[in-house]
Amino acid sequence: MHPFDQALELEPSGDDRWRGRTIPEWANMVGPFGGITAATLVRAVELHPQRHGQPIALTVNYLAPIVDGEFDILTRCVKTNRSNQHWIVELSQDGEAKTTATAVFGLRRQGWSETEITPPAAPAPEDIVPSVPPFGVVWFDNYDMRFVDGAMPDTAGEPTESASSTTTLWVRNKPSRAMDFAALASVSDIFYPRVFLRHGQFVPAGTVSITVYFHADEEQLAAQGDDFVLGTARAHRYSGGYFDQSAQLFGRSGVLLATSHQFVYFKA
Repeated sequence: MHPFDQALELEPSGDDRWRGRTIPEWANMVGPFGGITAATLVRAVELHPQRHGQPIALTVNYLAPIVDGEFDILTRCVKTNRSNQHWIVELSQDGEAKTTATAVFGLRRQGWSETEITPPAAPAPEDIVPSVPPFGVVWFDNYDMRFVDGAMPDTAGEPTESASSTTTLWVRNKPSRAMDFAALASVSDIFYPRVFLRHGQFVPAGTVSITVYFHADEEQLAAQGDDFVLGTARAHRYSGGYFDQSAQLFGRSGVLLATSHQFVYFKA
């Protein structure tokens, strides 16, 4: 089984409830990678027999670190309309809430469409050397990342500050795996904290809340297959120990697959 699908394995444990477990392949510095947690919450709603439509939006709030082992997920459908459906999701361990989320699923209809944003200029991923992260965070091994600009700071030598917080990279699952909504949620959190790039070094930081907007439908994800996604992210302001970070994910053809926005805690 692909390590991504292994991490998303959930067993029914009662009405609206699911039981899962962390796996070491997705370990972060503290707890599992936040993207895999977001993907697991998407999968929990997808598995629910009352689920209506495809993911439209997801907001995940990280309350406390998830420890290694089993966890429980409660999914509650709050409202179903003709075009969309609203969910509240909670992940807990030993009765303590660790992550909460709201999710919107909906039916997409054909009609006028336009995309105002364009993907950043970038060479083909085949022309870029795969990156080797400068520190041993396990979950990075699950992705083939090829930085166009804004690569991770090199921890050797004196820190080199950057005037820009922008990172652009090609990324895909490793080993290869076709894109779906859960995988898109995970990749939306692929970007390391922008404050690392600005300071040229690693500082304490962690996502507090992330929102993902799914622009792609099932047909566009099928066309994406297991190809590279072009992602770009930047921050807007650092203040009071927090900063915001916005990102866009494009297919190789230039189609906008998803956008994300997150608020990040940091010490610097």
